[in-house]
Amino acid sequence: MKLIIHTLLLLSSLSFMACSSDNNTPQIASIPEASGISFCQNSNTLVVANDEGTLYELSLSGDIISKHKLGNYDLEGVMCEEKNFIFAIEGGALLKVNRQTLQSKKFKVTGIDFKISKKHGIEGITKIGNLYYLSIQAKKKKKEAKLLVVKLGKNYAKVQKVIEHGIIDSSGLQYYNKKLYVVSDKKDKLYVYDLKHQKVIKKIKLPKFAQEGITFDEEGFVYFADDDGAVFKYRQKEMHLP
Repeated sequence: MKLIIHTLLLLSSLSFMACSSDNNTPQIASIPEASGISFCQNSNTLVVANDEGTLYELSLSGDIISKHKLGNYDLEGVMCEEKNFIFAIEGGALLKVNRQTLQSKKFKVTGIDFKISKKHGIEGITKIGNLYYLSIQAKKKKKEAKLLVVKLGKNYAKVQKVIEHGIIDSSGLQYYNKKLYVVSDKKDKLYVYDLKHQKVIKKIKLPKFAQEGITFDEEGFVYFADDDGAVFKYRQKEMHLP
């Protein structure tokens, strides 16, 4: 009888440990150098950018639906639209990719009041209205942490405005529910940023991983791209998001 009770307690303990592990590391996919992620509303899927120029399309449970090498691009962010993927290239460009044909066109970002280098490259992208917001990564100086507000035309990608948000190492962006969410790899934090008043309104501590992208689906989940090779999925309620 004691042996049976001991066995049941052991199994219960192992089950609890497994559940705890799943909650602590909610990884749904292994994607090498996952540098950006976006939810595709019309297909209910995720698109993930890879540092080596590859796009991955995933189900919301993390299954890889398709994988395509786009070229020798350092892709650092992605925005999913109805007909196109818009990728942010670290060196200062946007890559527009037709979702059906995979034909692509590269646009160099031009304008004033910004500087792009190996230490201050483009790291994230999101879209508000008809404008794209790109984050310039700054490892140390807050005044170098900027958002480029870009208009993408038929033959150009031109900066319309520059916003100094002061968030160090802003490596991923997502505009959601009228708020801008910014992840910082160096700080292991998620910042909620008020664009109208240009200030941080909330900081959320994240588990330690290489945060490179963030997106939200329509079922109450938030997803993160991890540059060390993973995609994580959390319930928004668990993270106490505003």
